[in-house]
Amino acid sequence: MMTSALLQLAGITAMLVGAFAALGLLFRLFSGQLVLDLRARRRAREGDVPAPAAPRPVEAVAADVRRLGRQLDTVPAGAPQVRRRGLQAAYDDVLTEAAALLALPHALGTVPHGFARDVERLRLQTALSDAGLVVR
Repeated sequence: MMTSALLQLAGITAMLVGAFAALGLLFRLFSGQLVLDLRARRRAREGDVPAPAAPRPVEAVAADVRRLGRQLDTVPAGAPQVRRRGLQAAYDDVLTEAAALLALPHALGTVPHGFARDVERLRLQTALSDAGLVVR
């Protein structure tokens, strides 16, 4: 009696897992993600990997640095923390991109969040300004 109940429970569990897997596959198929994944795998297998995108012009990166810096400075006091952290991450990304374009050394991506990262961000802003990029 107990064995048949356990077998039924195992069967129901297996059917649920299979149903969720099938739903995920159907979702990826209808959203086009599965087709994109298969194309990417085929390209990688055939060695036909697309070339990396050309770097953006320094003017566009500088404009993004200034825009995100202004947005970060004007985040209201009651704004969600997620908004501030998202803007901070975007700002760090464009600072890193600007540093790469100007061949400036930095450790912004490796420093943990907190005071040390704030200091590295300030150091990188100063280095970018010294290199001629208008940050603020």
